[in-house]
Amino acid sequence: MLDLRYVVENLEEVRAALARRGPTSKQSLDPIAALAPRRSVLMQRLQAVREEKNEANAAMAKLDKQSDEFKARRESLKRISDETKQLEAEERQVQVELEHALLMVPNLPAASVPDGKSEADNVEVRKHGEKPSFAFAPKDHVDLGMTLGIIDFDRGAKLSGARFSVLKGHGAHLERALLMLMLDLHTREHGYTEIWPPALVNDESLRGTGQLPKFAADLFRIAPDWQEGITTADKEPAPRRELYLIPTAEVPLTNLHRDEILDGDALPIKYTAYTPCFRSEAGSYGKDTRGLIRQHQFDKVELVRFERPATAEAALQELTGQAEAVLQLLGLHYRVVELCAGDLGNGAKRCYDIEVWLPGQNAYREISSCSWFGDFQARRARIRFRDKPGDKPQVVHTLNGSGLAIGRTLVAVLEQYQQADGSVRVPKALIPYMGGLELIK
Repeated sequence: MLDLRYVVENLEEVRAALARRGPTSKQSLDPIAALAPRRSVLMQRLQAVREEKNEANAAMAKLDKQSDEFKARRESLKRISDETKQLEAEERQVQVELEHALLMVPNLPAASVPDGKSEADNVEVRKHGEKPSFAFAPKDHVDLGMTLGIIDFDRGAKLSGARFSVLKGHGAHLERALLMLMLDLHTREHGYTEIWPPALVNDESLRGTGQLPKFAADLFRIAPDWQEGITTADKEPAPRRELYLIPTAEVPLTNLHRDEILDGDALPIKYTAYTPCFRSEAGSYGKDTRGLIRQHQFDKVELVRFERPATAEAALQELTGQAEAVLQLLGLHYRVVELCAGDLGNGAKRCYDIEVWLPGQNAYREISSCSWFGDFQARRARIRFRDKPGDKPQVVHTLNGSGLAIGRTLVAVLEQYQQADGSVRVPKALIPYMGGLELIK
């Protein structure tokens, strides 16, 4: 979240910055604009009443406790104390409302972010390689996977419903090979520490990275109702817990350091993790319903970094390059686009999308989103760093990006490496991970 004091003291400047995102983002400041003056009046009145209380206490100390004046002042002091308690309660309530309103305000775009209203205004930064050419009409991954017997959508739907799938045989092996290649690259070549985090997290973790409270509808919540009536071995009621399936490893990786002050000498801290990811895809019904592109459950390797503010924007370029390195190793054609202000994710300050070419769809599709959040997440999660003992702690900057979305990488491999007879060549870098297999047929 943003710094409340900065927002209140620079309301019009913040409003102008948010207007670059669009009218809804600009309007998210309205509750704060309404509450801030009220809090200011309460604080001023509270200060005055506290001063009056101190003066009354000092005057009473000089009076005879049996005197009529002492008794009169005691009644007056009781009135002042009651007003103080009421004002304190009102101030606490307004503060709670302000903090909740602030959680709904998106991040400010960096000055370098291009203007624009939607993805149509995103700016292409670079392309890598050439689009593969075919002497035949290329198929999409759905037809390829079903013909090869490596993807089963019908049984996925039977098990779990729409937007679930089953990978079989060489399909399952290819998914595993891709995640191993990605983790090996990021740990051995790029210096990331591998983490194996939980796939269930609490609501505080999701608030820390910005999914809650604004995007609750996108999450799979494990409600506590199922625990009703369950008792432990000693007949005590089971403790009630409310957890969520993670939408991305960004959530547990970033929250590893929630409520911590980091040693400045340890920065940058770089984590990578493979996890399954779970998204309800609220509001996306009718989009990308064919195949593996938009599933409720998918696999991803994530990259997360904690940086000093001075090095964070440069780190975004490095992180994006590290995600690109996976596609380069696999020999896949892709492009990089910078998101305009109107297409930025809620918490991002600046963002690059890596889009891989899918011949079967004749389109580029996002395979990684690499974002610099500034102190937006760290302020919510209370993650700070201190350069030297005794120094005032500073809010750290966070970054993350997919390195990569494994299912979409599998789609790109199938479509870019397909052959005329319906078989698929295995990229050279993957052959060792596939047990020497060179052709899926």
